[in-house]
Amino acid sequence: MDDSHKSYEPKTHLGMAIDPIHVGTGGTGLGRVDNAIVRDPVTRVPKIPGSSLAGVFRTYAAMAQQAGEPNRQVDGKSKPYYPDCAGLGQPKGNNSGHCARNDCPICTTFGFARGNAGGFAGLAAFSDAHVLLFPVATREGPIWLTCPMAMRTVGQELNGVADDAVYRNGGSSQPLNLGWLLLPVKHLNGAESVTQALKERQVPEYILDHVAALPDKLFSHVVNSNLEVRTSVAIDPETGAAEDGALFTYEALPRATVLVWDVTCKNPAHFKAGGEQVAAVKSPDDVHKVVATAHPYFEHLGIGGMGTRGMGRLRVLSETASHAESATATAKEPS
Repeated sequence: MDDSHKSYEPKTHLGMAIDPIHVGTGGTGLGRVDNAIVRDPVTRVPKIPGSSLAGVFRTYAAMAQQAGEPNRQVDGKSKPYYPDCAGLGQPKGNNSGHCARNDCPICTTFGFARGNAGGFAGLAAFSDAHVLLFPVATREGPIWLTCPMAMRTVGQELNGVADDAVYRNGGSSQPLNLGWLLLPVKHLNGAESVTQALKERQVPEYILDHVAALPDKLFSHVVNSNLEVRTSVAIDPETGAAEDGALFTYEALPRATVLVWDVTCKNPAHFKAGGEQVAAVKSPDDVHKVVATAHPYFEHLGIGGMGTRGMGRLRVLSETASHAESATATAKEPS
């Protein structure tokens, strides 16, 4: 089936945290830390919500489009992709807001709002980003843990991972500590296919050599026990010293955590934007190319909070630099 007949096409992405990543719950509370990160309500494993991904992807894709077309004109007036098409949809006094045009790659890919006049949901839908590989310190050095539920997101089944043990292929057979927890070691069946699947998705070799698995019931406990927790304090600008009562703690996914998420790219031929046929993109692959223009920005500008405290950068593994550059150029080609 060619692209013109597909209703949608899912694209699986992997990303590795270059810095710790903090996507907070939006408030403080009683508990181990003041500022907790978002967790799945069922598994209790930390995640990055799809809404957070979609917003940051939109902003960075708009930056990429703006870099390629810095003097964009709409109806004879200046209408930049960034910040207008990247931000809030409703027009303001300075004429900011979404352009809502059917030939705008940002508004058609990510959607636009137009108040009572309606809007467009967008052609790219983002899932939550879930933990696929989680780094933990051990007496043998760092290892990256996964579990059967996590590996299913990349189409791999881990059979026989059920007992309270660490399942691995190679290394010492002696009990292994995962932070504070000491577990026996068992052989991981099908480790070669798991390694190959991760390698095809560009997971670095140094991680592939140190992958181990836990049963689903233990994975969330080990992850939550080994998150990075930092303490910060506000500085009094008059004294240059710590301000009284301003000490707070926050948690984050540690550096080198590997995350997985899906982007579902819809077929533009099946939709109309503003009552007109979408013209900016022609196929699900074109939609994905617009999304992919944001990938290089994640590696330098990051996602989540605490960006001024050394957090947030994320390297998208499933796109090489050359692919990202090609996607940027393609997305900027006129329709």
